[in-house]
Amino acid sequence: MSSSAGHRRFAAAWDWLARHESARERRLRARLAGQASGRVLEIGYGVGSNWPHLPAGVEYVGIEPDPYMRERAVRHRPADRSLDLRDGDAQALDFPDASFDTVIGTLVLCTIPDPVAALREIRRVLKPGGRLLFWEHVNARSRLGRIALGAVTPLWSRVGGGCHPNRDTLETIEAAGFAVHDLRIGRIGPLPSISGLARPVGVER
Repeated sequence: MSSSAGHRRFAAAWDWLARHESARERRLRARLAGQASGRVLEIGYGVGSNWPHLPAGVEYVGIEPDPYMRERAVRHRPADRSLDLRDGDAQALDFPDASFDTVIGTLVLCTIPDPVAALREIRRVLKPGGRLLFWEHVNARSRLGRIALGAVTPLWSRVGGGCHPNRDTLETIEAAGFAVHDLRIGRIGPLPSISGLARPVGVER
C-alpha cells in the first residue's frame, strides 16, 4: 500500500495535459499499449491515458500511489472495460512472482524515488517471456543539455509531482536486468525521450 500524500495541483495540470496530448504522443501510446497481452500491470496509471489503447481481452491491473490522480482517473474510466485499479507502490509490488505477462510504464520512472528498486520488482512479477513496455523522458545526451536539466531538476521535481528530468533511465533499465529492444529516441516537448520494449535478461522469450 502506498503512503503518498499526493500532488493535488500537479494532478489537475496532468489531467489537462493528458487531454491535450499531440497526435504523435497519442500514436506512441497506441503503439506501446497496443502490444500488451495477457495479464497486464500498469505502474502509475495517472489519469488513465493508456486505457483507450489497450487491446480487448487483456486482464488489466493498475497501480497509482497519488490519490488525486486516482480520483481524476475514475472520471475517465471507460464503461466498456474491466479495470482493477489499486493504490500501490512500484518499489514494493504486492503481487506474487511471475504473475504478469506485460508491464506498462509511461512517464513514471522519473517520479519514483528508487527506480532501480521498482524495475527489480517489475522483473520479479513478470512471467518468463514477459515484457516491459516503456516511454520515458530522459537526460540529455549533450554536456550542455545535461547541465541544464541538472540545474532545473530541484525546482522541477517540486512542482512536477516528483519528476526528475535528468535521469539516465535507459541505463537504469539495463542495470536492473533487462535487455532493451525496439528502442526509439524522440522528444516530449523540450525533453529527450525514449520508448521501447524490454525483456528480462536470461529469460526465454
